[in-house]
Order: sequence, then structure tokens, then C-alpha cells
Amino acid sequence: MIFAAVMIGSGSFMAQMADKMTPALANSVSHQSAAVAMVAPVASASGRTLNIPHDARGHFATEGHIDGQRINFMVDTGASVVALNESSAARFGLRPSPGDYNATVITANGTIKAARTRIAMIDIGGLTVRDVDAMVLPDEALSENLLGLSFLSRLRRFEYANGMMVLEQ
Repeated sequence: MIFAAVMIGSGSFMAQMADKMTPALANSVSHQSAAVAMVAPVASASGRTLNIPHDARGHFATEGHIDGQRINFMVDTGASVVALNESSAARFGLRPSPGDYNATVITANGTIKAARTRIAMIDIGGLTVRDVDAMVLPDEALSENLLGLSFLSRLRRFEYANGMMVLEQ
């Protein structure tokens, strides 16, 4: 639990630092028009490393795959789990019934009900994690899919360095 608290704290710090670095750009681009960064994994001696540059908003957006199908994510070190909106989840066969929305989550937009699920495999630029905890949120509560700590904490490391989000497995 101490490790998780330290990881959440460091993740929040990294996000704040990224936001401070590009405040003018973050306000000049609309939330819906941001492009997803296409990045290639870089091999390293200790494993696979993926460097994700920030977008015009100062966020770290990337493309990944769930069970082999393409999906866009925003890396969110402040999110406890991977979070998918209903539209994206439905593409992967995840269609929670109304009764499945029994988890209460606190978002930037307030408190919302979400449905717990597990994803067999998520791949981000060659970094693969299996059996990942996730939540499905209503589309109106979540405009972008979030790559949270249920994925990130299973990597060797993730950090903000030299203007990039660095993920290493």
C-alpha cells in the first residue's frame, strides 16, 4: 500500500509538471481535436522502452491494442485502473448490463458509477500486460480512454523524463 501511495504521488507530480511545461498550448487546442501520438518502441538492454511525447495539450496520448484491436489511450498516472468509455468497450465485446455499474469512482467531473471488468491483454507499442483490471464508464463521463495504474504499475518503470513519458518493461 505504501508503494501504491508513492506511485500515485509521483504520478500526480509528473502530471503537474507536464501541465506546467505547456500551459499556453494546453489551452489553445480543443479537447476533441488532439492528435494521438504514433510512437515506436525503442529496444533497450534491460527490456523494451516506449517514449511518448506530449501532445499540444500537454497530455501523453498513444495508440494501443486490446486483444489485438486498435484503441487510443491517454496515459493517466492518477487513474487507479484502465478506464474505457462504453463506446470503446463495446468494440471489444465489453457490454456491461445496468446492474454491473456498481463501483463508485471519483472523476474530474464528479462521482460516477462504473462497471468493473478485466482485459485479457493490452499492448502499447510492444509493451504487453495480460489480465488487466479495468472499468467501463458511461460515454458522457469519459471522453478518452485512460491507461491507468492497473497497466502502468505492472511495467518495470514509468516516468516523465526529457519531455517524454517513458514506459519500460
